[in-house]
Amino acid sequence: MDGPGMTRSQLVLRSLPRKSAPVPATVRVAAAVIRQSEKILICQRTRHQTMPLKWEFPGGKIEKGEQARHALRRELDEELGIKAVIGDQIARVRHEYGERNRVEIRFFAVHVYTGEIENRIFRDIRWVRPGELSIYDFLEADLEFIKRLADGRGNALQR
Repeated sequence: MDGPGMTRSQLVLRSLPRKSAPVPATVRVAAAVIRQSEKILICQRTRHQTMPLKWEFPGGKIEKGEQARHALRRELDEELGIKAVIGDQIARVRHEYGERNRVEIRFFAVHVYTGEIENRIFRDIRWVRPGELSIYDFLEADLEFIKRLADGRGNALQR
């Protein structure tokens, strides 16, 4: 024993530094703001996805080593069946869902694409005016960006 009532193993355990909670990795996402006339395309998640039935902009995860624009082109082909010309980045949002999940979303304008938009994975897709965005139940990470669009502060979307 090395101290009153302590065994050697207890002493060693007490002297080890405490592990802090691991810093969660940030999930990097690229999202498209596709505009047609005065409307923007939004998509609703299915019941079986995480954060079910929430609305979002089309797009998805940026894979390790992948560029954001390339990831967005790939995702738009997979989700909507279109070949998109990815325009300017119009916003970047960082959001934490609790202590374990961090996301960084890069929003890009998409003005040009080929092919007919088809819903390949979503519960629903809709074309809505920017002022109508706030009536939809969007992902928490999208809310600040939606306010900007609804207030007319999405200048990069003007064509």
